[in-house]
Amino acid sequence: MTRPSVTFYPADNHADSSAAQNIAVNTIYCLGRSYAEHISELGNATPDEPLIFLKPNSSLSTSNTLTLPEFSQDVHHETELVLLMGENRQILGVSVGLDLTARDVQSVIKAKGLPWLKAKGFKQACWVGDFKPYKPAEFELFLSVNGEVRQHDTTAKLMYSLDEIVAYLDELYGVQAGDLIMTGTPKGVGKLERGDRLVVKLGDDSYNINIV
Repeated sequence: MTRPSVTFYPADNHADSSAAQNIAVNTIYCLGRSYAEHISELGNATPDEPLIFLKPNSSLSTSNTLTLPEFSQDVHHETELVLLMGENRQILGVSVGLDLTARDVQSVIKAKGLPWLKAKGFKQACWVGDFKPYKPAEFELFLSVNGEVRQHDTTAKLMYSLDEIVAYLDELYGVQAGDLIMTGTPKGVGKLERGDRLVVKLGDDSYNINIV
């Protein structure tokens, strides 16, 4: 089976399509509960160590149209900084991503102590934009729904540094080139409806997404 790929612009020039590289994706790691205010808004307990879960490669999407699953009536947006890993455990690129979550399904399976896969691993549950070269910074995340700002925050509020996240994952699992790391969402998550129009941003990089 062919692995899905993401687009990386090594010169950080999205206008030059000839410079784009397609990079095959390996594992998709995700952090949960990595922003204190998001933990509070959902009434969750603060973890003692990074809370890690996976998304299947089949959940990855770069489309500007996302289809909500029929089995959920409460799919939430979670806007996140996404890391693209290069060789030797180095962060190659960064982008903005959406961790779509079937919150109603998640509530049921959490109560039963079951894995989150159905709630977070469905088709198109992992949307990402184009990747640009990584330079250490505090990254600004933004999401609006039909013109209403829902999420606007900075990665300065992450409970772990990016280096700490990478080191933790590498020690346990062995980070490889082509891995994606979704670093968690700040406060402001909310329900999506069919017909919604999203604007998702990482700094000056902006994407328009239609929900169907």
